[in-house]
Amino acid sequence: MYADRLLPHDPDAEESVVGSILIDGDSLNQITSFLKASDFYLAKNRWSFEACLSLTDRGEPINQVSVAHELSLHERLEDSGGAAYLGHLVRAVPTSVHIEHYAKIVQRASVMRQLIDAAGEIASIGYAGTADTDSALGRAEDLLFRVRSGRESRDFQALREVLDVYMEETATLDVDLDRLRAPVPTGFTDLDKLLGNGLQRSDLFILAARPSLGKSTLAFNIARHAAEQGARVGIFSLEMSAEQIALRMLSSETSIDSHRLRLGLVSEAEQRREFEAIGMLSDLPIYIDETPIQGVVEMRGKARRLQAERGLDLIIVDYLQLMSSGDSRRSDNRVQEMGDFSRSLKGMGRDLDISVLACSQLSRAPEQRPSHRPILSDLRESGSIEQDADIVAFIYREDMYTSREEWERRDPSKPYPENIAEVNIAKHRNGPTDRVSLYFRKDVVRFENLDKSVRTREFA
Repeated sequence: MYADRLLPHDPDAEESVVGSILIDGDSLNQITSFLKASDFYLAKNRWSFEACLSLTDRGEPINQVSVAHELSLHERLEDSGGAAYLGHLVRAVPTSVHIEHYAKIVQRASVMRQLIDAAGEIASIGYAGTADTDSALGRAEDLLFRVRSGRESRDFQALREVLDVYMEETATLDVDLDRLRAPVPTGFTDLDKLLGNGLQRSDLFILAARPSLGKSTLAFNIARHAAEQGARVGIFSLEMSAEQIALRMLSSETSIDSHRLRLGLVSEAEQRREFEAIGMLSDLPIYIDETPIQGVVEMRGKARRLQAERGLDLIIVDYLQLMSSGDSRRSDNRVQEMGDFSRSLKGMGRDLDISVLACSQLSRAPEQRPSHRPILSDLRESGSIEQDADIVAFIYREDMYTSREEWERRDPSKPYPENIAEVNIAKHRNGPTDRVSLYFRKDVVRFENLDKSVRTREFA
């Protein structure tokens, strides 16, 4: 029925997108959050767009000469029309101002092509005549869902916007330019002292731990403390939704058990605390991007836009192993790919003059070690993460590996370290390494400063 019809595409829009980028390389940042190389129908335009992405990823300038060189490296220059075609692309569009409009035309055509492909596969399922209709419907739904989820593109949301869903209130953000060059405070006294008053600009801070030890919680606690001191914080959450993060922050702020808060099982007094906390958190300059699958190119574009529109001091990535390059050729070597991510995150921090905190998983090696304490080689798919990071910190909790009975039998003279978390600065490029102890309250997903004398008396 559709065999004689040309698939949807718009050559002029595709040329205008690439031409806009050749005119102004920075315009690429406006579209990387929703436009992919695979959205281009014509191969020569797709290759040219990929060349621009590669140049941006390496921090190199984009122009006719650099793109032509990049294409020639992959033996695609002649097939793309040569330097003459790149010149045509520049002449085809007078300005890069409307690149987002052109990009959305290209994206819409791509979605329609994917929909046509899905329709063909669904038709094949129908013609197969399987007796299991539920299975057939499920496969058809999966195909359509794949089209939708593959196009799903989110951007930063202010924390207040997330909380407004929970309670319809808004607040005005104040701008404090005096803090532009200051370190970003973590809110934890001993940790800030060790780091030189906080997270330094352009530094890449890797926060690593085994699952369920609180790396995300500590990262979000740092985001909340930093924002309270005026820092602008962007969170790339590749695992949790913005609503989940907001609920965690609300639980931490109100000291109300997160499970009860989620179910709405709060007393009247707790509800008042909840409303007050929502009002306070809504004023914090925290912005959340919950896009589940994205790479450094998209992140860099969004971060630059956020910095230009709202200001930016700290980026948090939760977590490193969930990042994706979108390139199947590169993803075959996951260690190399992780190294590319860490280098790019370090470059993003340096280019934007911001602190970058990236959470990372650890391998299972600590579980096999008698002490269970993590070391640098435990960084999962480490590649060059250890080399690129300015700071590597591990979270360790003795009570996760030793019961109270075992502890008292082994070391009866010391109090059992229940809920005591050790943050071990295992690498510090420009400062000392040491261990900092914090108190972890799992019920309200919050780390707190640890008063050693008070904690010692409590466990004595």
